[in-house]
Amino acid sequence: MERNGPETRRDGADACAAGYSRGRSFRENISGQGGEGFGTEVSKQMRTETKIRKRADAAGRCRAGRTVYSGILQLLYPLRCPVCDRIVRPAGERICLECLGRLKILTPPWCMKCGKKLREEGEYCADCRRKVHVFQRGRALYEYESAALPIYRFKYGGRQEYAEYFGGEMAEYLGDFIRSVQPDSLIPIPLHRKRKAVRGYNQAELLARAIGRRLEIPVDAKFLVREKNTVPLKYENPQERQNNLKKAFNIARNDVKLEKVIVVDDIFTTGSTMDEVSRVLKAAGVREVCFVALAIGAGI
Repeated sequence: MERNGPETRRDGADACAAGYSRGRSFRENISGQGGEGFGTEVSKQMRTETKIRKRADAAGRCRAGRTVYSGILQLLYPLRCPVCDRIVRPAGERICLECLGRLKILTPPWCMKCGKKLREEGEYCADCRRKVHVFQRGRALYEYESAALPIYRFKYGGRQEYAEYFGGEMAEYLGDFIRSVQPDSLIPIPLHRKRKAVRGYNQAELLARAIGRRLEIPVDAKFLVREKNTVPLKYENPQERQNNLKKAFNIARNDVKLEKVIVVDDIFTTGSTMDEVSRVLKAAGVREVCFVALAIGAGI
């Protein structure tokens, strides 16, 4: 697949919208700390990025302004590869050419319900044969094992710029599936306000907006709200996840009526989050709920 066309080049407006979090000390912290402990560094860098974004937005009204600010951002905040986290080579790409094959894209056959890679004959994975899901169907881009570290940096390491590459790849490889649903809107899985305040951004929203820009689909990040600050689900078994997520989500915009939506998230594991979100959305009148995820696990 051609990687050097105009679609892979950095666009000044997209770069500004994605935001940039850089710095040697921050990078070193990734190996020494974890989780939400990055909040202070993220907040400091976000203030700087916000100033640059505002100036870029003003200048971005003309082609010359976008070019100038794109060059400034490249000098001040050189783009980092989502795989190796080094400065991207060659310049102008979003991923190092030698890293292209390290993220494993899911290939058929996959589960007709959740999109997991099928390890045996049949239409559904073992998880979906055991459990009745509330959502209609879904697809994911990567095998989780190959993308675990990049996703960790994307979520907890302030690497907001990864969203442009990841979202672009989701739009390219999952675009046919997304279009087949004909969604009224893309809805990112929301973060609780406290967690978002610490992290500085919602990675699912960044992915949704990157996909929406490329496929020209509206994104409604305010339709759904997370009212319950749940503990990290990766530490819980499926039953604990289900109990933890009860009454975690609610509809925030009753003035908007949607019939078909695609929910966007970074990781799909057991489907507990997606089922709870689908239950809330359908109770609000949404007829069809599908999902796309950046990565998906092998099953439980």
